[in-house]
Amino acid sequence: MIATNLRHDIDELNQLLEHVLAEQAGSALVDALRQIRQLAHERRLGLPGAGDLLAERIARLTEDEMAAVVRALGLYFDLANLAEDLQRVRVLRERERSANDAEPAESIADAVARWKQSGLPAEEVQTLLDRLSIDLVFTAHPTEAKRRTTRRVLRELRTILQAARRTDVLPREQRECRERLLSALTLLWQVDPIRPQRPTVMHEVERGLFFFESLWQILPVLRRQLRQGLRRHYPEFEFRVPTWLRFGSWIGGDRDGNPFVTSEVTAWALQRLRQAAVERHLDVCRRLSQLLVMSERQFPVDAALHEALHAAVTRWPEVQAAAAQVSEVEVYRRWLKVIEARLAATLAAAGDSPADSSAYSTGGELLADVQLLADSIVHHRGRRIVVGYLETWLDQIATFGLQAAALDVRQDSRVHVDVLCEIAQRLGWCEDFRAASEARRQSLLLSGPAVGGELLQAGLSDIARDTLKLFQLLVRTVRSQGAERLGGHVISMTHHPSDVLAVWWLWHWAWRATPGGEDQPPAYLPIIPLFETIDDLQRGPRVMTDLLQIPQYRDYLRQSRWAAKPSPAGLPETALAADPTQIVMVGYSDSTKDGGYLAASWGLFRAQDRLADVTRALGVRLVVFHGRGGALGRGGGPAARAILSLPPRSVGGALRMTEQGEVLAERYDDPQIAQRHLEQVTWATMLVSGLPSEPLPPEWPQLLDRLAERSYRRYRQLVEHPAFLSYFEQATPITEIERLPIGSRPARRRERKSLADLRAIPWTFAWTQCRHILPAWYGLGTALVEEIHGESANGDWHALQALYNRWPLFQAVIDNAALALAKADLGIARRYAELALTRDPQAEEVWRLIEEEYQRSQAAVLMVTGEPALLSGLPWLQRSIQERNPSVDPLNLIQIELLRRMRTAVEQGADDVADRLSELTRLTIQGVAAGLRTTG
Repeated sequence: MIATNLRHDIDELNQLLEHVLAEQAGSALVDALRQIRQLAHERRLGLPGAGDLLAERIARLTEDEMAAVVRALGLYFDLANLAEDLQRVRVLRERERSANDAEPAESIADAVARWKQSGLPAEEVQTLLDRLSIDLVFTAHPTEAKRRTTRRVLRELRTILQAARRTDVLPREQRECRERLLSALTLLWQVDPIRPQRPTVMHEVERGLFFFESLWQILPVLRRQLRQGLRRHYPEFEFRVPTWLRFGSWIGGDRDGNPFVTSEVTAWALQRLRQAAVERHLDVCRRLSQLLVMSERQFPVDAALHEALHAAVTRWPEVQAAAAQVSEVEVYRRWLKVIEARLAATLAAAGDSPADSSAYSTGGELLADVQLLADSIVHHRGRRIVVGYLETWLDQIATFGLQAAALDVRQDSRVHVDVLCEIAQRLGWCEDFRAASEARRQSLLLSGPAVGGELLQAGLSDIARDTLKLFQLLVRTVRSQGAERLGGHVISMTHHPSDVLAVWWLWHWAWRATPGGEDQPPAYLPIIPLFETIDDLQRGPRVMTDLLQIPQYRDYLRQSRWAAKPSPAGLPETALAADPTQIVMVGYSDSTKDGGYLAASWGLFRAQDRLADVTRALGVRLVVFHGRGGALGRGGGPAARAILSLPPRSVGGALRMTEQGEVLAERYDDPQIAQRHLEQVTWATMLVSGLPSEPLPPEWPQLLDRLAERSYRRYRQLVEHPAFLSYFEQATPITEIERLPIGSRPARRRERKSLADLRAIPWTFAWTQCRHILPAWYGLGTALVEEIHGESANGDWHALQALYNRWPLFQAVIDNAALALAKADLGIARRYAELALTRDPQAEEVWRLIEEEYQRSQAAVLMVTGEPALLSGLPWLQRSIQERNPSVDPLNLIQIELLRRMRTAVEQGADDVADRLSELTRLTIQGVAAGLRTTG
């Protein structure tokens, strides 16, 4: 029935789309679309000549016809994606409805039930809950290829479809819904699908906040689910429910490679994140002040609330004026007016507030005021009122505090070295800090002379001055608004302990140089090294061993036991970490680009496991920050499966994880899908942290060592081929992707002379567009086949099959590769390869390597899984890809034709023609991304 609903939704939406296309562009467009799709379908069926006929039909299209076809196919995928999301919600609701008394699968209550079944006593459960800490950090790059304007219309379409599918909908309402759908589709057709300009960092901040509405709605639901699960399975125990789920953001703080993120921009981002949350609190407060109008004539009020009310109106005149608007017997409403006035003052305050301002400094102050209200109501037979009206707001305050998200700052370690090189010269430390040995750098940073704000007047470069201003901004923010405003300072390309000490020194300098707290020891700012390349992942444990044995850094880190679980509300958690806490970030994108899919997957696992050994031996709690992308070649795939495949010792109840720009809409646009995603992330973290895990048999890591080494060799053989970079530039739309106005950050670090000069995100995006999806499988087939058929092997696949069935890591590696192989298409990829073959005969060698490895990887994956075809175990996903292909393939073929025409125009100096074709190519990139449901 549910599958029938999906098919019905897609067919109905497609009919409505064709109706609008006929109205807006004429029936010829609808006829052309149907013909092209039919030829694509016949090509997929293997009918002789269908592929050539399709390519010829596309080659005959004029530019205007191409534009119309591409836009129409892109809109079709937007609607199909919307229908699939609605189906997913129907499936989730049906599963929960049919579960009866059983807990829904992969739910928070299911994790509690499993804890109970494993024999965990309530006291240990409380300890696990106190240590449970999940930070999900939003990033801007690459930013999905769809405008926020389009997202708003699609969100409206979802609301209309939900209304039309109500079981009690009236015929009149059905007709109204149809007309509203036609109106929205017409609007989508007339809206420019491509942003006129590249977005600014401010635009990207607003885009991240676009999904805050979903988070605001669902976080209280998740907290309720945990409470209900605990009451159901541990009815005899009264639990403290912690704030375990928090949100962070890099948007506005990620300076790495983005010259547009200045200290001024970061200050604006901090203020905007605060404003978004305070506006929400104000809305709730005003609504409650219209509802909680109980009179003291009916029920008494706690003396503590009376005292707080009197103190507030006495201290702040503006608060007194607000409270005076309400009758003295309506004490609760008067108190809400006090809270409202203080929130309004908070909203009006731009950063620092005057010493006696009524503005809230931290979320803890707001939480205390609302809790005072709730306690008084409960004490006077109003528990149900609190549960029904105040508990949700209390949960929202506890989760968000006074900011939509805590802001991270990120910068490349080399920038800090350059800044310190300037400072060292000005202060006379040494002539060339950059050339100093590691031991010398550490000595200078640990014992360098104290210096204050005069450093800003020392004739430093603009980037050095802005770096110092940034650290002073961070200091002022922590002093005036609490440490919860900041998530930490991430250091890209960390190679040595001195890279971490550089940030430590800059933070200490800023604390001394910023007026207002010179005599106090610096507050704790989490300093987060990021290990990205294969070599850095291998060196990471040694770097952390050396760093954590430096006494001055250890002293600084000891403060982290009070910040190990920073509460956004600004209140200390009941249970604190027993040890200092060190956050370490591992990068999935650059490691995969550097060493290939399997070597990176295993290198990341190994690094985390060894980091856990190091930190445990040194009495430090480890929190791993996973820099995962949305694409399969950058650590993507189902988040819960990824968490279950982590080394259990590296989790221990706490993790941080990026939510990359390209998956924000997919995961967070629909509140019900967002709720399910966060539920699964919590469920997986609870299981991997709370259930016993068996130690790995020694032969398993040894086997993965061999597989990773073979995979790495095969991958490096490809990317080091003399013609590889030329092939990549000609056989993919990388140049056009770099020009897309979809993110504020430049796509290249510098002129592209080698693989290292290209950012990992456009790298994966380009391979996805041309249907190679190479970063998510290349080298895997060689590694598996050589293991089975090598000199000392016996050709038996049973050992690998058993490993797949028993080890979550290996299963995730194979399953994610299977999905990538299924989405790839060698027939389409070959047509892209021909773009390179016409310009470089050596490109044929590169293509042959890719083709052979694809066939080898596909066959090996099927041998390991024991399935007859890719994704046989997930028939709904297999069917979805099969049904999408006849509409994705034409977009790819149009893109190829456009690339061919555009490059010819560039060679002929026809810049105006090339510019028009470039605009059309951008449309195809957007359409393919929608069709494959990934940018890369």
